[in-house]
Amino acid sequence: MQSNPEKHLATRRVTHLSLAVNSILGVAKIIVGWLVGSAALVADGLHSFSDLVTDGFVLAASHYGHQGPDHDHHYGHGRIETLATLFLGSMLIFVAGAIVWSSAERLVTSAEVPPPGYWAILLAILALLAKEWLFHITRRVAQRIGSKMLEANAWHHRSDVLSTGVVLVALVGTQFGASWIDTLAAIVVGLLVGKVGWDLLWESGRELVDTALPVSQQEAMREVALGVPGVAGVHDLRTRQSAGRTMLDLHVVVSPRISVSEGHEIGNEVSRRLRQAYPALTDLTFHVDPEDDAGEGDPSRFPGLPLRPEVERALARRWSGLPEWHWLLDLDLHYLEGSVTVVACLDEHAPLESDATAQRLQRAAADLAWFSHVEICRLASPRSRQG
Repeated sequence: MQSNPEKHLATRRVTHLSLAVNSILGVAKIIVGWLVGSAALVADGLHSFSDLVTDGFVLAASHYGHQGPDHDHHYGHGRIETLATLFLGSMLIFVAGAIVWSSAERLVTSAEVPPPGYWAILLAILALLAKEWLFHITRRVAQRIGSKMLEANAWHHRSDVLSTGVVLVALVGTQFGASWIDTLAAIVVGLLVGKVGWDLLWESGRELVDTALPVSQQEAMREVALGVPGVAGVHDLRTRQSAGRTMLDLHVVVSPRISVSEGHEIGNEVSRRLRQAYPALTDLTFHVDPEDDAGEGDPSRFPGLPLRPEVERALARRWSGLPEWHWLLDLDLHYLEGSVTVVACLDEHAPLESDATAQRLQRAAADLAWFSHVEICRLASPRSRQG
């Protein structure tokens, strides 16, 4: 996994700006809300501090992604961020519960809320404008560097605009005598904080259990792979996510008679096209298959076919007495449909008729349980190749 210094730097700059704005707004809202007795403004201040959590996650993800894997963490450090998200999400839900409980208690007891004053209303307006500005600048950077994570944080800023709008309405209502609106708005903001915590818990929980991408995205990935020349099929496509990154495993079916290197290069092209289409892919593993064995399970768990040394010994015992043996230059083996097809490559100058030769070799090896059939090919002899 290669790092992108420019993307890392841009993410850090805009997120540090967000941290500064959220810190200033959070402190100002809590102090002013406490001075004027506005529970809604205090709750919105705590909501601004909850935004620092999201900004911290963006910085952490950018930091670990920039470092990349090491010798102890071959897949990176994303799970550390996921565990931190679980803890902080739980804390946000606890804070939200405290806000809602205290505000509901005030609503039931009909506690009197004094008019907040125009300075508190002005602060809410400034906060709303600041968060809207943060939304636009963060989204612009996210689109420029192609960061889905940063774009999600931008939309989180837009949700804060809505919550601050609720508080603004409450402050105006309280200023003109409807004090119950302030308490009700505090409950709404508390629920918004709780939703942030729940979203963090939900997403991190899905990552910990290796939740796959939506089926539509998996099918789109399959279509990209099938579009590569030489790919006859795709199966066992599996995805999982971690800290905004996506990992993919798939089996690529190619023609059984091509070379190993050609099959591997077809797999490389599949990998290239998928990475271009889905930049979030940070780890992709492909397996090249000569036939579609989907649904047959892991072949390594079942008895296997003999490998070349055993095949050559068995055929030598049966073919060494035949005239073809002295003209045999090489053997190509194809492991297909649970048996071995043998391609016997004879010297092109061998005074032997191919069909008759194939029949003799076939009969001599017919007792081998793993043997399918024999095919004949002609090769230039070493002496002819040197000449």
